[in-house]
Amino acid sequence: MNKKKKPVAEGEEAKEGEEGAEGEGAAEAEAEAPAEEEEEEQGEMSPRTLSIRVDALSESITYQAFNYCRRGTFEAHKLIISTMLCFRILIRHKKVKEEEVNALIKKDVAMEPPHQAESLKFIPEAMWGAVKGLENIKIFEHLI
Repeated sequence: MNKKKKPVAEGEEAKEGEEGAEGEGAAEAEAEAPAEEEEEEQGEMSPRTLSIRVDALSESITYQAFNYCRRGTFEAHKLIISTMLCFRILIRHKKVKEEEVNALIKKDVAMEPPHQAESLKFIPEAMWGAVKGLENIKIFEHLI
């Protein structure tokens, strides 16, 4: 239909434009409503699907965080950052105990280490106390 518009004042014209925009916005909102309902129906995931999705997101975020950190670090520090990230992932997946990682990082040193055997002289004297200190952790008890 072709309607003729009657001349109106400037203030009234703006109101008509707003009404037209509201009418268009209302039509768009009505068109989007069924799409949102479909998304909600598809959005309900089974626990297995949700678990897979969370794992995928976690892996993606971890990779992106590593890339972001990697770009801003010196070459000498990249190995340290990747090791720390690897330890955190292993602890979270319960493949490594946090006490074991802390023992490696904090360098538990035995106060009075026993005499170093001749066959173990390849280990520097300064590190001998740290090696003996690691033996207090169960996984490293047979290290020497």
